Amino acid sequence: MPAIVLHWALALLIVFMLCLGWYMMTVEHEPGGEWYIDLHKSFGLIVFALVLLRVLWRLGHRPEPLPAGTPRWQVAASRWTEGLLYVCMLVMPITGILGSMYSRAGLAFFGVALPAWVTPTRATAKLFFNIHSFTVWILVGLVVLHALGGLKHLLVDKDRVFHRMWFR
Repeated sequence: MPAIVLHWALALLIVFMLCLGWYMMTVEHEPGGEWYIDLHKSFGLIVFALVLLRVLWRLGHRPEPLPAGTPRWQVAASRWTEGLLYVCMLVMPITGILGSMYSRAGLAFFGVALPAWVTPTRATAKLFFNIHSFTVWILVGLVVLHALGGLKHLLVDKDRVFHRMWFR
């Protein structure tokens, strides 16, 4: 059950963060735009903590294998997609955190400034934010692929794979 709760909590938070991030970019230079940026940073820290919990849980709890008749290319696609999802779910918050730490604004959690361990450097902040922005497109593609795979198992294959990550 912890894997299911973490899966869906992260799914909802990631979609929320993608929407918030894109909206935030349209209002970042508007009056009050900093509020959206701070909100994005705060929820980003929550996402990072949940991803770390998910990774720790997963290290000790392997998922059930796909059904025996699943074609090898689908098994490989599933493993690659899942592995790359984990990589992106780690890279996104790490690069966001580092970009924020190297920016003049720094990192805060719901208005509480967190310690600055580095000297702000615009070029370094920009590098991390560029990686963050690039990774979002990979993450979106992987999330779509993952969702389509889940729906295929639910609606076409009807092999109960989808139900492993659904609430009982």
